[in-house]
Order: sequence, then C-alpha cells, then structure tokens
Amino acid sequence: MPTYTDLDRPAQFLKGVGPKRADLLAKLGLLTARDVLFHVPHRYEDASTVTRIKALEPGMEATIVGRVVSKGVLPTRRGLRIFQAVVRDSTGLIECSWPGQPFLDRTITRGDLLLLRGTVRFYHGRQFQPKEYTVLAREGEDATEESGTIFPVYPATEGLTHRQVRTLIAENLDDLLRQARDEDPLPPELRERVGVAGMAQALEWMHRPASLLDAEAGRRRLAFEELFFLQLLYAQAHHRAAMERPGIPFQRTDRLVKPFHKSLPFTLTDAQKRVLREIGEDMGSPRRMNRLLQGDVGSGKTIVALFAMLRAVENGYQAALMAPTEILAEQHARTLTKLLDGLPVGVTLLTGRMGAKQRREAGYRIASGGAGIAVGTHALIQESVAFDRLGLVVVDEQHRFGVKQRMALAEMGTLADMLVMSATPIPRSLALTLYGDLDVSVIDERPPNRRPVRTALRYESARAKVLGFVREEVEKGRQAYFVYPLVEESEKVDLKSATEEYERLKSEVYPDLRVALVHGQMHGDEKDEVMRAFAAGDVDVLVSTTVIEVGIDVPNATVMVVEHADRFGLSQLHQLRGRVGRGAEDSFCILLASGAEARERLKLFASTEDGFRIAEYDMRQRGYGDLFGARQTGLPGFRFADLEKDMVLLGRAQTEARRIVDADPELERHPLLRRVLEERYGERARMYHVG
Repeated sequence: MPTYTDLDRPAQFLKGVGPKRADLLAKLGLLTARDVLFHVPHRYEDASTVTRIKALEPGMEATIVGRVVSKGVLPTRRGLRIFQAVVRDSTGLIECSWPGQPFLDRTITRGDLLLLRGTVRFYHGRQFQPKEYTVLAREGEDATEESGTIFPVYPATEGLTHRQVRTLIAENLDDLLRQARDEDPLPPELRERVGVAGMAQALEWMHRPASLLDAEAGRRRLAFEELFFLQLLYAQAHHRAAMERPGIPFQRTDRLVKPFHKSLPFTLTDAQKRVLREIGEDMGSPRRMNRLLQGDVGSGKTIVALFAMLRAVENGYQAALMAPTEILAEQHARTLTKLLDGLPVGVTLLTGRMGAKQRREAGYRIASGGAGIAVGTHALIQESVAFDRLGLVVVDEQHRFGVKQRMALAEMGTLADMLVMSATPIPRSLALTLYGDLDVSVIDERPPNRRPVRTALRYESARAKVLGFVREEVEKGRQAYFVYPLVEESEKVDLKSATEEYERLKSEVYPDLRVALVHGQMHGDEKDEVMRAFAAGDVDVLVSTTVIEVGIDVPNATVMVVEHADRFGLSQLHQLRGRVGRGAEDSFCILLASGAEARERLKLFASTEDGFRIAEYDMRQRGYGDLFGARQTGLPGFRFADLEKDMVLLGRAQTEARRIVDADPELERHPLLRRVLEERYGERARMYHVG
C-alpha cells in the first residue's frame, strides 16, 4: 500500500494557490505538493556572467539585465517599424532596438525586468541589438537585478506564466524541501558510493541553483534515481532467471562443436570468438544463461548461436530456435540443415502453416528427442508442443517479442538457458535500458570477406537514371527491391505509396519484367507466397513497404531503391539495406530523397555501414523513444535521465542495483527501496515474476 505524507496533499492548499490556480496547475499535471516540488525548470537563464551597462563597448557580444524605463515603436522613412526600449541597471542606461518587430510593444511593458543577449553597436551613441530576451519579472514582482543569478524558467500554461510558476514554487520551496528530507528513497551509503546528493539537496539545486553546475548536479542525482530503480527491477528479474532455479552446467565434450568448427569454410572473427567465450562461460556455469547477443547486419550472429545450440545437443539436451515469421523460420531450418550436413544432429521445423500430419510428425520428433534442434515461430510455445529435454532457447529478432513471450519461452524448459539475438545494433545505453535483465554480448566486427553495399543519395531529378540502372541489373540476371513508407496513397501526405507505384512500375516502367507487391496489410500466407517467389527467382522486381525489414536472404537481390528515404529513421534504413549484399556480386542501395533537411543524416548513412555508429547517431537525432519503435517495446519515459549523456551513470546504476539484489534478492533488508519499486514499477515487476 502506498504511504501518504504531507507532500501528497492537494496543491490547492499550498501558499498562493487556491481553487482557481489549482485548476491551472492541474493542466500541467500538478495535482499534489509533491508534483509541484518535482516540477523542475526546463531551462535556465544564466545571468552569472552579466555585463554592467556602463561597461558595454561597441562590437561586444554581451548579456545584460535591466528594467525598462521607456519604450515605443519608431517608424522609418522606408516603412520599417522598429521597437525600441530604454533599459537601466544600477550603472546606467542603454537603448535596445528590435528592427521589424513592432509587435513586441504588446509584450514588453514599462517596469519589466529583462535579461537580454545580443550585440552592442554604435548608432547615435551606444545601442544594444538583442538576439533573444526573457522577461524575468514584471513591475512590482520581486527579482534581483544583480549579476551572479541563475533564473529558472518553468514549463507554464495558458493563464499561468513561467514567472508566476517561479514565484509560487519559491514561496513554498523551503517548506516542501523540509518535508522531502525524510523521504529520500536512496540509502546514504549508496549515495556516498555513487557520489550524488540527497534528494532534497538535488531539488534545491534545481530550483535555486547558485550556478549551472549546481543545476546539473541536481539533475544528475534525480537521473541516477530514475535509472537505479529501473535497474533494480531488472536486477531482480535477472536474479530470478539466473539464480533462483539451477541451470544446466553444460560440459564441453567437443563431440559436435569441434567437427563443426573444422567444417566451416571461413575463419571466425575475433569478436565472434570473444562472444563464444562469454556464452561458453555462461553455459558451463550452474546458473541459467540469460544473455542478449547483438551484432550488426551480417556479423555472424547465427553461427555463434549454432555453436551454443550444438553445445546443448552434445550434452544430451535439445535447443529451440524461434523466429518472428514463418518464412524466416524456414530459412533458418534450411541454413542449419546445410551447415550441419554430415553431423548427427536432427533439425526439425514446426510452423503454423504446416499441415496437420506434418505438425504431428514434427511434434513427435520434438517430444521424443529425435529433434536435436527445433526451429519455429510462436507455434513452438503452444501448450501442445512438448520437448523431451530442452536445454537452450534462442530467440531471433528480439524486438518482435516482448517480456511476456520471453518469460513464456523460459517456462518451456524449467532449466533452459536463453540466448536472445537482436535484429539490429542497439546503442549500449538503450540495450541496458530495454534489456537490463539480460547480460549483453556484442559482435562488433564484420567478416572480412563480406562485400560492402555501395550506397548513393539521389534526388528526383535523377529518377530516370535510377530506373534505368535497375533495369540494367535485372538484365544481368539480378533482382531488385523498391521500398516505400506507405501502403496506400494518403491525401494528407504527398508521398508515393507502394500500391500506387507497384501499378505504375508494372504497367509503365517495367511492363516486360516480373513485378510483385508485398506489404504488411496482406494476409500472412499471401505475403509469404510472394517472398518465396522472390527468393526462388520467379520475381524480378519486388515492390514493398518496410515489411521486408526482417526478411529472408536473397543472395541474387543486388539493388534496393528506397523512396522518400528522408521519411525513414537511419536504423531502419540500415536494416533495410541489409537485405542486399548477401551474395557474391556488387550490391547497391539507392536513397531517393525529396527534402534538403534530411541531407546531412542521409549523407552520413551513405558514408558508413557501421550499424552501431548509425544507431548512436539516430538516437541523438530522433531521441531514444522513436528508435526501433522503442515505445512499443516497453521503454520507460524519463524525466531527468538522458541516455546519451548519462551512459556512465546508467552503468553505475546497474552495478549498484545488482550489488544490492545479489545480497538481498527480495529487498527484505531494504524496505524503502522495495516500497518505492512497487509504487513505480508494480505492474512491470509482477510481469517479471512470471515463472
């Protein structure tokens, strides 16, 4: 049960609020005293380096603070209207001029205290031309005019200005901070180890900073708290998965692993060897493996996973490989069967589209132990499928599966190790935030023999040449993709759609070629049928939406044309680009863009095939919430933490959370931590209790 304190009282009863203002605060989501206390500034105006008006010289860039003593709009002979205001501080006066901005006459009033940044010029004497300004206080409102002050600027709403919010918080802050001192959820010894302040001190620094360094120290403390409680949740999930039930200590017999290694027609990369050692240590220990394996497109994740599966099989256990689509499961089954040729390992495929007889036969092989490796989709976790002795579960393309599916997979074999393979590179900070319950292995090296995909950025004027190039490639016996962001034409957005362009390409551009269409709104069987035809070489040009992002290998496909490339995130473009370049021939990815605003990021994309670099850049530009559809994967929203800025803090949060949980798994000796965790992450914590 939540514990209620004075900070949980309605905001209406704070000094200077009352019923009417409480309604305005509610628009900002501020319902209680606690909400008001945690309503921190979204930026600061730094007057700590203010220049006195007396010291201003022409040519200087400066920040000044002063009161408006007079103002007005000055018309010129050319029809330009200039707003001018005379500003005074304790050392003198200066005229401020805003050419072409007469509307400021309605917002800046006599008596206002302004903070102004701009340039000093000489025009009939000194004149200040502000580039930006902030009204720090109206006439009669209390605010210092002295330098050395940091002015907090708060999120506001209609009817409640940021200055009114600042005044309201200032009037109540001492009382609120006094109440907050007894509610710090982080133990003193933890704060001391990490080097962060107490909660009340952090909030005081954010509301009343003596410097911008103070404000940042306050944010950093509150950011650590957010990250720590998320990692505490993950640490408990990790402990339950790895420690509470004994795992299988897989011995290395080399009965299968060694001959398989010798049969490979290529040498493993150093990154693959390093990750295999990490997985081997996990599988050889008595605790259950719960590991995320991530790597770039074509980095060799499947080979690494197969080594792990063979280790389970040579110990007398079974391995299950689960893919997000039936067609990908079929491809995995074919690939594994080919790679294991000559080894005594049975590979069995089980998908929903198989006939009843085939399903029964596959189910029997799995249940009897005849299938050393079972490959399938969600069909593998249906209650009707029983494993004889399941030891390892491998999940491919993890972002298609949520926590609940992950837990259900773990339940298929009560002792089974789990290896999760991510579909695309994920920045380490995002991996820790999304998959903090898993240990992480990264293949950050590509096989040296993999041919690069030549990526080109082109505009509408080059369309005819692009279409001609695609024809040339098809005439050489190759195949091509055309990718569009939309399925149907939209009235709201002037974008070419897959269905519209499919008809045009088929009838006008390539009437003599075999053109097919695939998109996410098609029935699964129909979609798979088109993809199989393309893989078999029965289709020359495949028109598609991003449904091919997680697709099958078609080594003969050498060209991809992405329409409206500026509408895609770079990580998504990288995943799409991975559909070509899988054969021995030169491959090409052509980005057709219409807007100049995306030119810089598309040029960066075209210049590199490093998926981790692309993902980091994408996260900086778009924010982690949009990356990989992260909101759909359960990524929490942070108020204070910044995953790019707080990477070190995030790693420390995980270390400290695991330290506490290893010593006190159910937080019995940390009742406050347990209560706050339940209040913040109760539902999610219960989800992790599955199993």
